[in-house]
Amino acid sequence: MSGTSVHLPDLTGSTAVVTGANSGLGLETAKVLAGRGARVVLAVRDTDKGERAAAHIPGETEVRPLDLADLASVRGFADAWKGDLALLVNNAGLMAVPESRTADGFETQFGVNHLGHFALTNLLLEHVTGRVVTVSSGLHRAVSGIDFDNPNLEGRYTPYRAYGQSKLANLLFTLELQRRLDEVGSPVLATAAHPGYAATNLQSRSGNRLHDGLLRIGNRILAQSASAGALPTVYAATQDVPGAFFAGPTGLLVNGAPGPSGRSAAARDADAARRLWDLSEEMTATSFPL
Repeated sequence: MSGTSVHLPDLTGSTAVVTGANSGLGLETAKVLAGRGARVVLAVRDTDKGERAAAHIPGETEVRPLDLADLASVRGFADAWKGDLALLVNNAGLMAVPESRTADGFETQFGVNHLGHFALTNLLLEHVTGRVVTVSSGLHRAVSGIDFDNPNLEGRYTPYRAYGQSKLANLLFTLELQRRLDEVGSPVLATAAHPGYAATNLQSRSGNRLHDGLLRIGNRILAQSASAGALPTVYAATQDVPGAFFAGPTGLLVNGAPGPSGRSAAARDADAARRLWDLSEEMTATSFPL
C-alpha cells in the first residue's frame, strides 16, 4: 500500500464491486484492488464515465449500471449478479447537496448514501464471501443521532445535517450488519472507513458557488490526494481487522497512513443500529437474507 508498510494480499481470482468507481475515492480504490489481481466491477450511474475510468485501471474490469437513488436500479443490479463476490465496497455518495428526493421519495443524501447501499448489500449478501466495506465520514459527528421520526428531514433540512445523518447511518448499518453476521455464524466481515480530508469532486456539488469555491481552495491547500484518501477503504477491505472495524487516516489534519479510527458515541449505539435497520428494511422493502 503506497506510503505505508501495510502488505496487500494477492487478490487474483476474486471479484470486487465498487460503487461510484468512476471518479475520486472509488476510482482510486478500484485501481488498487485491480492492481492486486481482483476483477473489479465498477457499479456506476453513468456508464460512459465508467468506461472512461475503467480504461485507466490496470487489470480486469467491468462496468455495470447502478443508480443508488432508484431502488429499481439497485434491484436490477442485484438480480443480474451471478457467482461469488469477495468484496462489496459501498463507496458512492453525495455530500451537502441542495435538498431533493430520490426516485422513491427519500431525502437524497440519506437515500443514496445509506438506503441505496443498505438495499444493495442485503440483495447481494448471499453472494458475498469476504467483506462489505462502507465508506462513512468524520462528519458523522455533525449529528447526535438519527431522526427516526423524520428521516427525510422534512422542514429540518440543511445540507450538512443530512450528510452527517447519512454518514452516521453508514456506521450504524455496519455495526448491526456485523451483529447479524455473527449471529448466524457467517465468516463475512462488515467494516467501514473514512478518507479524512481528501480532494475529490464530492465537495463541489452544493449549488452554492462561494461554498464550493472555498472548498476547492481547501482541497488545494489542506486536503490529501484522492489516492491517499482511498487507503483507509483498502485497509478496511484487506487487512486483518475485527468486524465493525472503522478505518481512517491516523496523521494530523485527518490525513496520513490508514489505521483504526474513533467514532462518536452515537455511532456505537447498538439499540439505534437495530432501530435504523428495522426502519431501513421498511423503507427499502429489503431484509437480511442469511
